[in-house]
Amino acid sequence: MKKFLFFLSFLLCSVTLPARNPITVGVLGGSLSVNPESQAAKDIWRRQLGVKVYDYGVGGAGFSSLQGHTLQQQAREAGVHDVYILWASTNDYNGQRECGTWRDYTALDGYDESRLTTQCGGINYCIRTLLEKNPRATIVFFTSLRFFSRDDGHNPFSTATNSTGLNFADYVAAQRDCCRHYAIPVFDQFELQGINDFNYPLYYLSDQLHMNEDGYRFIGQRQAAFLRQYLPRK
Repeated sequence: MKKFLFFLSFLLCSVTLPARNPITVGVLGGSLSVNPESQAAKDIWRRQLGVKVYDYGVGGAGFSSLQGHTLQQQAREAGVHDVYILWASTNDYNGQRECGTWRDYTALDGYDESRLTTQCGGINYCIRTLLEKNPRATIVFFTSLRFFSRDDGHNPFSTATNSTGLNFADYVAAQRDCCRHYAIPVFDQFELQGINDFNYPLYYLSDQLHMNEDGYRFIGQRQAAFLRQYLPRK
């Protein structure tokens, strides 16, 4: 009997369980999503969540079809992933692109392609394109982070605007509206970043626009806690 139990335990120990495929995450955005310093945040995601991260972001990109290597183009180019992160930048605002509204490029306007030049039209295009690519995918949205080179970049009550007459906080509010329409989970980095006038020199590069590695480690912990809620089971 003892020999049989020993043999059975040997067999059980010898069985190699198939490796579980990691959850894949595609990240779309501008330079804030893809700068080398951003790997500090993604290392936290990998370590805490066990995900495999694919970067599609390009510096200067916005949601507007007029803004750089737009997120609309990134959405078309992206592979099939379990999770997509739409990481908003400052580029549509600083590039003076029209903000638009949550109705842009939706069934309400017959998917009017003329509205793809707005931030909101681009957001809605990305959501539609990614879910057509993978209907089972989870899409989450990271709002724009604050920047500290101008008052309107970090003060939601600033009276300063871009050439469209809106301030940066208006663009962030419109990002949230688009996601609310489609029930896309939002990590509101603008509101929950925890970086302000008093501590930003610790976390930002000298341009006061892009974060350093410490800044990404700081926000990366919060991003990971948010992402954990929405990762699919495999």
